[in-house]
Amino acid sequence: MLTSNFHKSLLENLSTAVILLDQQLKAVYINPSAEVLLEVSGKRTSGSYVRDLFTETPDSSETLKHSLAAGHSYTKRETEFLLHNGNKITVDYSASPVNGVFPPVVLIEIQPRDRLIRISREEELLSNQEATRILIRGMAHEIKNPLGGIRGSAQLLERELKDPSLHEYTQIIIEESDRLRNLVDRMLGPNKVSKLEPTNIHEVLERVYNLINVEAKGQVRLIRDYDPSIPEFQGDKEQLIQAFLNIARNAMQALTQQTGRQSLGNIVFKTRPLRQFTIGHTRHRLVLRVDIIDDGPGVPESLVQNIFYPMVSGRAEGTGLGLSITQGIIGQHHGLVECESEPGKTNFIIFIPLENKLELKR
Repeated sequence: MLTSNFHKSLLENLSTAVILLDQQLKAVYINPSAEVLLEVSGKRTSGSYVRDLFTETPDSSETLKHSLAAGHSYTKRETEFLLHNGNKITVDYSASPVNGVFPPVVLIEIQPRDRLIRISREEELLSNQEATRILIRGMAHEIKNPLGGIRGSAQLLERELKDPSLHEYTQIIIEESDRLRNLVDRMLGPNKVSKLEPTNIHEVLERVYNLINVEAKGQVRLIRDYDPSIPEFQGDKEQLIQAFLNIARNAMQALTQQTGRQSLGNIVFKTRPLRQFTIGHTRHRLVLRVDIIDDGPGVPESLVQNIFYPMVSGRAEGTGLGLSITQGIIGQHHGLVECESEPGKTNFIIFIPLENKLELKR
């Protein structure tokens, strides 16, 4: 015969978050998975209203009461919970009145979706980057070949022209051909052999910090939030400096060019280690996370999904190559760059595996 202790043991070993609410929507029971997901303590939250654990929509409590009274279950997909500490999570959940129990109670089962959504987004991003890389290389080949012919023909023509005043026009052809070739080379990203060496991420960020500090000329406040426990990893220090500098420089320009601002803008450099973290299809034992956060106007919503593609820029004078190059460099380190933006906060998140035996992609 199964005992109540056995049933409780089953609930406490489930990976699904489970909460039991009474008629007043107070927590009667919360299992360990729910404690972790909602970032609460089961003992302290016993007897607390569900709204003290999380809030969904203004009428979510009424929906739960109606479900309890009518005896009907319901399920919601990819809904957002605001936790008691201000954090937000995306979940699937179902609410089911428990039959045969008096007074009646309702059982809530919650499945987190953030991780699955993030992995799906990362896989799509990595796939798009690879397709873009192949497209750019094909375009570069088709563009650079005729450019070489145009430049060579202009040089031959210049030798044949007897009137020196006409050389101005051939020079324009040569200079514009060189400019287009350089643009294509920049789209392709770094073409030098990567120099692998033990790299301390904080040395990289300090270099970026100092460069931005000089360029900003006191118009931006720079804040460090480092975790000193992060170990060294095998990387190309110079390329990584360029990658992080591209992001920080964009943040600085967004802040210094923002009109109507009454106070200094902030750029935060934040580092944290992550354990057992998945990037794309690969799960890594230890991953470095770097956040570069600014409180500027934000990236336009129409650009956020495409901001890492070449020639996409939110500034009229921008080339749209900086972030594309950054994504390429981080990709060579088997990492990934993501962007989260809203007015008043833009966060570029960089993930890089910290395994010691790291071989860069060729």
